[in-house]
Amino acid sequence: MSLELIRAAARTELDDNLHLGRLLVLLAEVDRGKGRPVEGITKLAKLDFLLRYPMCLERALSAADRRPELAKVDPHERTTIEAKMVRFKYGPWDSRYRRWLGLLAARGLVDVFIKGRTVNAKLSPAGIDVAYRMEEQESFTQLKERAKLISTVFGSMSGTRLKDFIYETFPELTSMKWGEEITL
Repeated sequence: MSLELIRAAARTELDDNLHLGRLLVLLAEVDRGKGRPVEGITKLAKLDFLLRYPMCLERALSAADRRPELAKVDPHERTTIEAKMVRFKYGPWDSRYRRWLGLLAARGLVDVFIKGRTVNAKLSPAGIDVAYRMEEQESFTQLKERAKLISTVFGSMSGTRLKDFIYETFPELTSMKWGEEITL
């Protein structure tokens, strides 16, 4: 792998727009006409973890007594540089969710509100319009299908239950050091 390819992958990873698009599709599938928010940043991070890393989705589906092949992981996805994870401050989940929700809210695409002590996020009407237009594009078909699968299988879990499920399914996540590559 060339150094230039690694640099390009790193630049892409740092581009907020990549993550904002993925979150719009995920939030659209959680909502899907029900006006249902994602309750909690922890839950959003865990749902996005499964969307972002399809091989982990396979393992989570298996742990939930579902067929892992439903994730439809392409062979190239198993070896790409994006498939590798590094332990962040909060494990494999990124610490930028508050930033990304703020960016989406500033663009009028997401409504963020506090209910009790929980941050909730749901698409605004403009966000729904953008997400649905994205989903119509062929390049987002796979992402949409996985987001729908994740919402169907894991979307009804509370944030705490989903967090516990993830730690039960991926126990190695709790013993890793910062910056260490996560191999699942």
